[in-house]
Amino acid sequence: MSSEEDFFLVVTDKNEDTIEGIQALIKDYQKRYSDILEEQKDLQLSIKDRQDITQKFKQRTEKVTEGLRKDQIAFEEQITAEKARLDALKQEDCELQEELQRIQAEIKKEDSQNAQLKERADVFSKMPEKNFVFTGKTGKAEDVEEFEMKPYIRYPMEEGTALITFEEEDVATNILEKKRHKVDLGGECRIIVEAQPVHLLMPSLVEIDTDICPHRILVSNLPNMDTEMLLSKLEIHFSKSKNGGGEVDSCDFLPDSGTVVIAFVMENIAEHLAVQEHHKIDFNKNKHTVRVTPFVNGKITNLKTQTSMCPRTVLLTGIPDVMDRETMQDMLEIHFQKNGNDGGEIEAFLYNPLGQQTLALFGSATPEPEEE
Repeated sequence: MSSEEDFFLVVTDKNEDTIEGIQALIKDYQKRYSDILEEQKDLQLSIKDRQDITQKFKQRTEKVTEGLRKDQIAFEEQITAEKARLDALKQEDCELQEELQRIQAEIKKEDSQNAQLKERADVFSKMPEKNFVFTGKTGKAEDVEEFEMKPYIRYPMEEGTALITFEEEDVATNILEKKRHKVDLGGECRIIVEAQPVHLLMPSLVEIDTDICPHRILVSNLPNMDTEMLLSKLEIHFSKSKNGGGEVDSCDFLPDSGTVVIAFVMENIAEHLAVQEHHKIDFNKNKHTVRVTPFVNGKITNLKTQTSMCPRTVLLTGIPDVMDRETMQDMLEIHFQKNGNDGGEIEAFLYNPLGQQTLALFGSATPEPEEE
């Protein structure tokens, strides 16, 4: 039951028709009004307090939110900066790795070159000894001549052609300028041959890389004896394991240097024998010390060629098969020796008749044909 109902129960006994009753009733209503005003005032104060608190909480919330937003921005900026730094460190690490690999490759290359140079130095220091007698003249270092190669070129001749090498270049030039030549073979027989220049593909640069063969050795300082017996004694000696040898694959004599090349089936045997270098071998009950050195292989790594015209050699074409080879060669040689035919002294002559195959060998600084 509400207070109003309680109030009405209290005042129900009062007479509202009397002045005292009305005054009492007015007084009660005034009191209630005053109470309501007080409650309203308290409620307004409470509302204001709540509004103040709400405003403070709102301001605090905004401040905290702003702080969080700034912290978020700062954190994101820090994350971005750290990522950029990490990327820079990764890039630097990648560059350092590449630089390290490049340096390691250079070191490996240098080590390889040093090993090759050391190997070559060891080879040169262990080359077979050979005595030389110098009979030339001394001069200044700047006057030294360059190294020249002497090529040996196989030149396949066509049928019905001849090669003539004159002693003088002018004679070959005159023969080439005239081009067509009428050759008298005796009686009423004449032939017409055509003179053409000879072009050869000559090497202009050769680079050779060398390395030590793991299977072969070079034996020098050998005694003077029969070649077959020498090879047999060497093969027997170096095939025995007690002498540091092994199974021999081949044993060959090099007549130009007077040395022997021995090839073994297995590797490392040659290296072991070369390290020992000097070996005493029994040749017909006589002990003789031979020298064993590494065998060097050569491989062409760079070859450049150029076409060169032989200055003194001329090619004759269109020679018919009308007489035997020797007679035709004599008739041609006689014709081109005569000054009246614009010829001159002949140094070499090679004729290849029809139906035959001939290889001409050019083998000097000014190539001259030789039959092979």
